[in-house]
Amino acid sequence: MFEPALQPLADRMRPRALGEYIGQAHLLKPGKPLYEAILSGRLHSMIFWGPPGTGKTTLARLIAQHSDAVLMPLSAVLSGVKDIRAAVDEAKKLQHSQNKRTVLFVDEVHRFNKAQQDAFLPHVEDGTIYFVGATTENPSFALNNALLSRARVYVLNALSSDDLLQVLAQALSDPERGLGTLNITMDTAVRQQFAQAADGDARRLLNVLEIAVELAGAEQRHDIGSDIAQEVLSGGVRRFDQQGDEFYNQISALHKAVRGSSPDGALYWLCRMIDGGCDLTYLSRRIVRMASEDIGNADPRALQIAINAWEAQERLGSPEGELTLAQAVVYLACAPKSNAVYKAYQLAMQDARQHGSLPVPVHLRNAPTKLMKALDYGKAYRYAHNEPEAYAAGEHYFPDGLPDTRYYEPVNRGLEIKISEKLKHLRELDKQAGKL
Repeated sequence: MFEPALQPLADRMRPRALGEYIGQAHLLKPGKPLYEAILSGRLHSMIFWGPPGTGKTTLARLIAQHSDAVLMPLSAVLSGVKDIRAAVDEAKKLQHSQNKRTVLFVDEVHRFNKAQQDAFLPHVEDGTIYFVGATTENPSFALNNALLSRARVYVLNALSSDDLLQVLAQALSDPERGLGTLNITMDTAVRQQFAQAADGDARRLLNVLEIAVELAGAEQRHDIGSDIAQEVLSGGVRRFDQQGDEFYNQISALHKAVRGSSPDGALYWLCRMIDGGCDLTYLSRRIVRMASEDIGNADPRALQIAINAWEAQERLGSPEGELTLAQAVVYLACAPKSNAVYKAYQLAMQDARQHGSLPVPVHLRNAPTKLMKALDYGKAYRYAHNEPEAYAAGEHYFPDGLPDTRYYEPVNRGLEIKISEKLKHLRELDKQAGKL
């Protein structure tokens, strides 16, 4: 009968030495700077940036161990400046009384505000502590520049399928810390299922493995088959940190696949975000933006299709509504592309901000009152519908003193081919009227 341990399997199986550490070969191979620094005990302040379950905390422990330093862990979720000061005071005592170095490890360091992050700086500078921070957020946005300049950033990657299978095998075979005494069997296909469901996260893998072993034990079994795998792995979602770095990476990939006219790539990233639990309203808004920014007047139907998909998704709900977003994304990816309106908008906004509050020319002003008419509001305005081709050739629509500027340059794709031809014709009329 399986007797659950008081300490979770994921915690029991933490590597005790660098040789037991699995993954991050780009950092921890002989010859790599971090690997050599750890082995030689050369401490420096550092930031570990990577997804959950990739070994950030374990690596901090191993660094302190190999450096014969004292590890002081803090959680940015639970700690404040008072706790930082207490840790620094303790580090000073160790330094003076025992000549011991201190590794101050701060988990979720991005949760600290600017004042809390600044509290480390003088003590990092004078060597009282070696700062090691762990974060799942992009340090460029989540951490102060002052702290970043004093620490080296190491990027930890999600564990590969092979890495996870190795973690799984280690847990099943280890008789001291793992499940080796239980003689649990799992065939290759089931192991692959567990590795896939873990999605690069060793902690998640060991947690679901522990649940599966408990279920097998409850049924007096020593095998974990596909039935147990189905039960413990169902309902899991992929790694997707709402509003985190991975969130913005994926929406960027979706947008660029649409812009690059790849319906298959766009569908993949859309499904990744839906599978990860992304807010569908957010997705809908971004798809509408893509229709305007990257397709524009090359195919004006794209914007309407995107808006219709948004509305249909809201009416249908989940999961039926997701298909409408997929339809819109495929259409946008296949549509002719133009960013002419986007570029024109940026240029016009630049002029609007640069030139300030230039008054509306008198001939373009409305004149609903006698006073306004007396002030010549609307005088000499040419009503386009009364002109040949409904175009007032030579008319000026910019503020006085600001020359006519060409912001919108249609591309030679889709409907903008026709728009370009019309604008060329109208400009020719302007020339004939002596405007240009």
